[in-house]
Order: sequence, then structure tokens, then C-alpha cells
Amino acid sequence: MYHEPQAQSLLQRRIYGTVGLTLLVGFYLLTGLIGHDLWRGDDARYFGPVYSMLQGEGWLFPQLGGEPFLEYPPLYYWCAALLASITGGAFTPHGGARLASAIFTALTVYWVARSAERLYGRPTRTPAALLIFASLGLVLHSHETQPLLALMAMVALVFNGISHIPERPLAGSLQAGLGCALAMLAGGIPGMLFTAPLFAVTIIISPECHNSRASGGLLAGLTLAVCIGGVWPLLLHLQQPELFAVWRHNQWNQIAGQNLNIGDFIRLIKLLSWFLWPLWPLALWSLWHERRRLFQLCWLLPLLSIAFSLILLVFSSRQSQPEVLPLLPAMALLAAGGISKLRRGAANAFDWFSAMTFGVFAVLVWIAWTAQIFAWPPGLARHIARVAPAFTLTDVLPKTLLAVNISLLWFLLAWWLPRHRLARGATSWAMGMTMLWCLAVTLLMPWFDHGRSYGPMGEAFNKAYTPYAGECVASDKLPDPIRSMLDYYASLRPVPTRNGFTSCRLLLIYADHRVEKPGEIEGWEQAWTFQRGGRKQFEALYLYTRLDHG
Repeated sequence: MYHEPQAQSLLQRRIYGTVGLTLLVGFYLLTGLIGHDLWRGDDARYFGPVYSMLQGEGWLFPQLGGEPFLEYPPLYYWCAALLASITGGAFTPHGGARLASAIFTALTVYWVARSAERLYGRPTRTPAALLIFASLGLVLHSHETQPLLALMAMVALVFNGISHIPERPLAGSLQAGLGCALAMLAGGIPGMLFTAPLFAVTIIISPECHNSRASGGLLAGLTLAVCIGGVWPLLLHLQQPELFAVWRHNQWNQIAGQNLNIGDFIRLIKLLSWFLWPLWPLALWSLWHERRRLFQLCWLLPLLSIAFSLILLVFSSRQSQPEVLPLLPAMALLAAGGISKLRRGAANAFDWFSAMTFGVFAVLVWIAWTAQIFAWPPGLARHIARVAPAFTLTDVLPKTLLAVNISLLWFLLAWWLPRHRLARGATSWAMGMTMLWCLAVTLLMPWFDHGRSYGPMGEAFNKAYTPYAGECVASDKLPDPIRSMLDYYASLRPVPTRNGFTSCRLLLIYADHRVEKPGEIEGWEQAWTFQRGGRKQFEALYLYTRLDHG
């Protein structure tokens, strides 16, 4: 006989099971990924090498605006350029390239979930996947062009391989070795130094791997890592030895950068504390609860990964937000391993805090929307006007209705979430983060895009440059995102000045809130200018023509 409670339970299992998780991942990754122009910062900077590949340049070594781009090897750029080519009929090149970010993030979630299942048991598989999305630091970077997402995914692949070793030593070691090789292609020498020692040290120390088959697998995996990971540097050395020398020098400078002073160390702690929230409290609880078993593979693997990553961060010359991304797989594993051991009160508090946090942030998003529509509250409305003085909101009604539905759906799903569910806290955080991102994209993306998009600036410059098409343009110390934007929108690659002098007829100057606006320049006449934003969001381009050329 059919009973409504049984039907309700079946529906809940489907909504909060595999089907619901797949939809949640899809909404999280695809919302806000395609429908916007190039953003200032990393999105434009790292699209530059992708666009060069689409133009047939820099396939062996990434280029930006015709010049070598030393930051990361080409794995991410290869995937992004391939996806942009495949989806060229449906998406813009920069939109298609961002699909690589979604794919690498999805691979990270899959491999972390599988690793958690083998290390801690099947009940932890879903929490591990959900906790990746719960991270505050991932949401923006997973929706922009970001090469370090590829390194994050390769770290997760190494975890997945190592988790196989107790039962399948050779297959697991080969998979981990492949992950180390691809980490080299994703993050360069730091990527290899981060993953290969992790692979070796974990197998040597862990009691579960003390057998001859694991030792043989370790040797085979490291051999595979060296052979495959060394192919690209070898080809670069054979084809372009001077560029290889410059790249190698740059890599070692990144690793052996200046040590952190007290102020840098404090800023790094602050960055880690919010970027990895809410994973790090759960991870600390896991380590404390299992403090007598830390040499077991399930705890040793993520713990060593965190230790190696922090060492590289401390000694690296870069401590930016994206550099923390490779920490996420290890933090998610530790958090997933300890979430089932939370006391009922702590688990309920974790769930309650999630609901309150995202409820408050959702209200703040709505308040920011009212400041755009109704100029209330007045202080926030004035701030928005100062930051984006030329902004106007369009399509208000459909976006408002969609935002209301998003808010109501989150409220209903959070209210109906089964109380006995092991992954209740992780599910609550993942749903809240997805709701908040979708709500922000729906209500605030036009304003956010207005302040960060390079589309209007690129199109305005292209129009201004059309009368001078093909002529030499000189510039000095243009930021990488601006160089990428000019190459993409105007097919322009400015020539650097030499000691302040140039033979070009045109001169392009960039200014932001840190650079004083240029005034009159002797021998030059300002022909065009483009300014946008206010305060720290201010950016401007100034195009000058040489007077002695008429």
C-alpha cells in the first residue's frame, strides 16, 4: 500500500542524493561563467595566452600580446584554447575558454570525493564533494580564467591515485605519477615539488603501504612522473633554449622568493582563514580527534599536502588568493573525514550557522539591489554612484522575479533538509554558497560587470584606434590585463618605449588609482581618453598623437 511519508522520503533521497548533487554542481559551475565580458585582473590576464593560441601562437610556450608569458606552463591554456575552438559557434572565445575552469573544478570535486570514499568510507564521499563548493575562496576563481584550477585538479588526481595504493599499488602509483606529471604542466616546478615529494613521503611513512608491491609501484609512478613531466621542458629546451633558461630562472625565483615578514605573515593568515572557511575548523577537529592515528594514510596524506603547500607559500614570492587553491583538496578531505565524528550539538551548530550566515548575506545582496533601484539605503547608494557613476540597471522585473525564486527555493530546500542526514552541515553550506552566488549573479552581475568588464573599454579603444589602424602605438609598463584586452578587442600590441622615447606616432598611457593622471606632454596632443569607476575601481586609458606628424 502506498504511503505518503514513504513517497516523501523517496523524494528527499532523490533531491538530496546523486541527482540533486549533480544539479547543484551544475548550477554552481555554470551560473555566471559565460554571460559576461573579460573581467579586469586574472580573467583578462590569463585569457591573453589562450587568445594567442587561438591565433596560432604560443602553443609550446604561452605568450601574451606576442611576448613570452612566464607565470604558468601551458596545460590550462591548451584546454581553454581547445574548448574555445570547439564552442566557437555558441560562445565568445573568452566565454568558451572559461569552460576549462568549470571542467577542472568538476574534476577536483570528483577525485576528492572518490579519494574520501576509499580513505574514510562511502558515507564521506558526498560531504567531501559538497565541502569543496562550501569554500568561500573558490567561488569567484572558479568562474574566471584561472590556471591554478588545473593545479588544484592535479593535486586531487594525485590524492585519488595514492588512495588506491593499499589495494592496487601499481595502478594507484601510476595514477599518482600521472598527476605529478600533469601538475608540472599546470604549475611548473612548484607544482612538481608540491606533488612528487608528497607522493613519495606518504608511501614511505604510511604503515598501509609498507610492502614490496607498493615500493615497486612508487618507483614506477615516479618514473612515469619524470618521463611525462619532463617532455615539455625538454621540448622547450630543444626548440627555444634561451626561453627555457629564462623560464627556469623565473621558476626558481618563485620558489626561493623573499621570506615573509611579520606583516606579510599576518596577511597570509587572514587570507587562509577566510579563503578556506568553513573547511579549516572541521579539519582541525579531525586532526584533534584522530591525533593518535595521524600516521595512517587517510590522515597523513592531506596533512602532508597542507604542510608542503604552506612551506611553498611561505617561501614563494607570491602569496595571492589563487595560490591557496591547491590547498582545497587536502582541506576538503580532512574536513570530510571528521564531519561524521562531530558531536550532535556541534553538527547542529554547524548547520545552524550556515543557515544564518547565508541568510544574512542574502539580505545584504537584496539591500545592495535596493540601493541600485530605490537609492536606499542612501549611504550605500552614494557609494555605488561614486564607484560606478555611469551605471544604469536594465531588465529589472525578470531578474527580480528570478532572484525571488532563487531565495524561496533555497529557503524551502534548507527547511526540508533531512535532520538525520550525515552530510546535513556540508549540504547546507554548499546549498547556501550556490544560492548566494546565483542570487549575486542575478541581482548584482550588471553592476559588478560594469565595474570589472573590459568589454566597453576595449570596444571604445577599438573605435578610437580605427582611423589609425595599422600604425605603431608606443606604451610603457602596461599591466598584463590591459595588454590582453588590447590584443583581443583591437588586435593591438603596443611597442615599449626606450628610455621614454619612441618613434611611433601614437602613445598610449594607462592610469588607475595608484598612478597619477597624465597631464600635458610636450610634443604630444591628447586625442582620446576613456575613464571609468571611482576610487580604487578607477581606470583610464589616454591616447596621444605626436604633434610633428600633423
